[in-house]
Amino acid sequence: MLIRAGYEIILGVNVPTAMTAMLKVHPSRLPDLRTPQVVVTDRDLPQHDYIDSFGNICTRITLPFGNTTLSCDLVVEDSGEPDRQSPDAVQHPVQELPDDILVYLLGSRYCETDRMSGLAWNLFGHIEPGWGRVEAIVEYAHRRISYGYEHADATRTAYEGHDQQVGVCRDFAHLAIALCRCMNIPARYCTGYLGDIGVPPTVTAMDFHAWFDVYLGGDWHAFDARHNHPRIGRILMARGRDATDTALTTTFGPVWLNGFKVHTDEVASPNP
Repeated sequence: MLIRAGYEIILGVNVPTAMTAMLKVHPSRLPDLRTPQVVVTDRDLPQHDYIDSFGNICTRITLPFGNTTLSCDLVVEDSGEPDRQSPDAVQHPVQELPDDILVYLLGSRYCETDRMSGLAWNLFGHIEPGWGRVEAIVEYAHRRISYGYEHADATRTAYEGHDQQVGVCRDFAHLAIALCRCMNIPARYCTGYLGDIGVPPTVTAMDFHAWFDVYLGGDWHAFDARHNHPRIGRILMARGRDATDTALTTTFGPVWLNGFKVHTDEVASPNP
């Protein structure tokens, strides 16, 4: 399966402003690219990439005064298979987890494990550790929050999302991640493309999507509390502890979002 994906983002600033962006696909998906991947700016701005501590590709750009358009258009090959299901995957005792996995048990900016631990153990402590416990957490987060783009709030935490019961995809992910960590299940936040492939199309405008991974059975597995159903065609861009580590753009000064379009569609393979 081939998937065409990309974006056009218009950012405005009043003074030259430094920015980092995570607008390229994750290095794990680079072998799947079938076209070049370039972040194009309409003002021919210098930029360079580096790899952050979570393995994401970050691009540094200085935005000049006025509006700057950033865009990208690429084609990725995908297996066309839905999210892998591993119901027999076991939950590891904390003392047996690899050292580099432990960070995904800790509280973070948007996932306050200290405030949610009691709730998590009351809700899920009776469920056998492992895949079934994660499914129960995902189901709970899916039902607890009502989705609506008008509910987007860049400062809402998992605890606040649980209390307010509204949000967007990142709020579903943050709540499920926090509850998993409270139950000693390592969980990390993921962001990227997810089109309406294999499901009825939605009426809302396309956007980037947030989901999460959990570490079970010695491997990472994708879960999606917003959709609560295995999906086809996830294209990972960045992952980390929460949305702080995976922000699509981080500007070091005031900035205005003056345009935003995303596309993700299955395209026909070229004739052999």
